[in-house]
Amino acid sequence: MLQAFRNIWKLPDVRNKLLITGLILLIYQFAAHVPVVGVDPNALQSLLQPGATGAGLINVLNLLSGGAVQNFSVIANGVYPYITASIILQLLIPIIPRLQEMQKEPGGRDTITRYTYYLSIPMALLQAFGQIQIFNALLGTQQIIPGFASNFLLTVSVLFTMTAGTMFAVWLGELITEQGIGNGISLIIFGGIVAQAPGNLARLVADTAISPIWNIALFVAITLISILVIIFIQEGERRIPVQYGKRVRGSRQYGGARTFIPMKVNPVGMIPLIFAQAIVTLPAVFVSFFPEGPVGNSIRDTFGNQQGLLYWVFFFFMTVFFTFFYADVMIGNQDLASNLQRNGGFIPGTRPGKPTQEFITRVTRRISLVGAIFLGVIAVMPGVVDLVNSVLFSGAYTAGASANAASVLTGSGLIILVGVVIETMRQLEAQLVMRNYRGFMK
Repeated sequence: MLQAFRNIWKLPDVRNKLLITGLILLIYQFAAHVPVVGVDPNALQSLLQPGATGAGLINVLNLLSGGAVQNFSVIANGVYPYITASIILQLLIPIIPRLQEMQKEPGGRDTITRYTYYLSIPMALLQAFGQIQIFNALLGTQQIIPGFASNFLLTVSVLFTMTAGTMFAVWLGELITEQGIGNGISLIIFGGIVAQAPGNLARLVADTAISPIWNIALFVAITLISILVIIFIQEGERRIPVQYGKRVRGSRQYGGARTFIPMKVNPVGMIPLIFAQAIVTLPAVFVSFFPEGPVGNSIRDTFGNQQGLLYWVFFFFMTVFFTFFYADVMIGNQDLASNLQRNGGFIPGTRPGKPTQEFITRVTRRISLVGAIFLGVIAVMPGVVDLVNSVLFSGAYTAGASANAASVLTGSGLIILVGVVIETMRQLEAQLVMRNYRGFMK
């Protein structure tokens, strides 16, 4: 592996891609430390205190923003509005025939991507307003930005600054995808998770409610087991056999080869978790637009503090739903049955055309069930650990208020970390193999 990294560094174009990726991530971290005008640092610090009301929601927003919320920077929205816009368009494509046709046309996906950028702008405006209102509601008598909503010029400048910050973050992510190595949006979230891990680990060690030795042992065990299971599931696949018909041209025979279609147990990686994380924040954002009341306070407590059976059950089912939904969308977009038919291939025992597509869809849904349940269990791991600690240390532990061994690197965070690392390593592997070097992955 060390020799492979030396070979990578010797390749000028690959080295430049790595340097560009690192430089863009560094620029993002600098931008993450530029606060929005008018932010009250004392109010922000009170929100970030361990065990503070709404700490769970703030951690999710901080995760999706790549660590920018903890400074309430100009990019505090992160790439979350872009993710939300992507979810909306993905849901609309199967419903609106024109979008379906557009997706199949030459350049249609680029047009849909452009629509996603357009939709991200109003979503960023809404999230900026909702996020500030939520923080004000969590602070009570204080305000995160004193004078917001009462001072027109301040309100407009803050909303437009945060919207511009979102589009800047999305642009940086796309720049990494085009000019660097790996998926830019995922790498930005990856950088935020890594940046938060040391501070979370320090709080875990300093936690006095539970023995630090127990916390460290539980953290190491959860991390190692989760990484092993994640890699095992992520790399698992079912191979569907494909036979190509023989063709005779003159005295030569072509085709007749046998190959397979690799169907992943988890074909969509960490995308369902990112989508689910984005969706579970919506109830708290939505109720922030309305006056306080019993129902709104209950929703804010559940989805803002991220604790309770209702929250974890909702998070679990959202993860399972998005796994099935995105797997169906991805397989449908690939149009494997038509591609096989055009190239003279067929699945033994299955007629070409629609029966082949139905067979592939059926197989995908069956194996996706395992991947969906796996992602759901990993997603709710902090809640499970919270429950275990509350049972074992009922006298000294308050659910959701103490440091959590599973929240240093949450299940969703671990999947994102492992997924991004594997995806990036595969791209580096492809660069090496393309230049006749031996790779470092099996």
